[in-house]
Amino acid sequence: MQAPEFWYPRTPAHPGRGLDKLWPWLLSPLALLYALAGWLRQLFVTPRAVSVPVVCVGNLVAGGTGKTPAVIAIAKQIRAEGTAVHVLTRGYGGRLSGPLAVDPACHDSSDVGDEALLLAEAAPTWVARERYAAARAAIHAGAEFLILDDGLQNPHLAKDFSVALVDAKRGLGNGWVIPAGPLREPRRLGLRRADALLLVDAQDGCETETVATTALPAFAVSRQPALAAGQLEGRRVFAFCGIGHPQQFFDMLHGLKAELVGARAFPDHHPFTTAECAQLRADAAACGAQLVTTAKDCVRLPESFRSEVFVVPLEMRFADMAGFMRLLHDKTAHKGGAGNG
Repeated sequence: MQAPEFWYPRTPAHPGRGLDKLWPWLLSPLALLYALAGWLRQLFVTPRAVSVPVVCVGNLVAGGTGKTPAVIAIAKQIRAEGTAVHVLTRGYGGRLSGPLAVDPACHDSSDVGDEALLLAEAAPTWVARERYAAARAAIHAGAEFLILDDGLQNPHLAKDFSVALVDAKRGLGNGWVIPAGPLREPRRLGLRRADALLLVDAQDGCETETVATTALPAFAVSRQPALAAGQLEGRRVFAFCGIGHPQQFFDMLHGLKAELVGARAFPDHHPFTTAECAQLRADAAACGAQLVTTAKDCVRLPESFRSEVFVVPLEMRFADMAGFMRLLHDKTAHKGGAGNG
């Protein structure tokens, strides 16, 4: 599903409908129950520690903020320092419960989810509903360092360093918990569990409301297309995607100076059918355009259709990767963290 419009405040020029302000209040009883269930889960589960450092890359809100490219960027940096890093993920959208090591040659998105396939290209990746079991399996397989993908609210595995991604443009929305708003838990509780923030696509440093009201260190990061300059400039394209915030992808194509003649948004993690691919092919042909999508969407396409689609891979760039890694080393030094031997 896509995030409801009332989750995020409108601009003064587009204040929205009256219901946008009423919906959170109408849904507040359900939001209270959701928050209570999460709090009880944290209260009655004792996290279990493992022998190697665990870094968690998580999110305070539902929907995409760039966790997967952030995990990939951190994993590549740790691997470049000579440390055997493995990634643990739930495998959202996949049918296999694990723990199992992801093999892109054998598994597809229906098995392990789209994000796991992308993560496996950067580092050995384990899918498991139970993260502690995945951690034990990864360590047995030689992992010296673990990155927990999207586990800020998961209480089962003890973390040594937790970072929360915050979209600098969208922020934390209207401040309400699901379903009244986008928060996975009350803001104060989520920030208390984090050790640092990654401010995604911050325009002017890290001056946002979230940063201004917390003492957590914040690092500016940006999602960038990993393309050679001018690859899409002037080309007629028909874009489609099934991600948390599709408009961000469409805006990125405008930034690449592509001529966007058509666009279609699907629900997040949408499994594309043969019929949908045929319709996309027809729509693009009618416009005389090239089909374009994201790398995350490409792994959910039928393999026979992928050659017809231009894929725009994304990468997360840190404004101060060295500073971020220094903090990571400090937080994980008690276990001989990355780069510390």
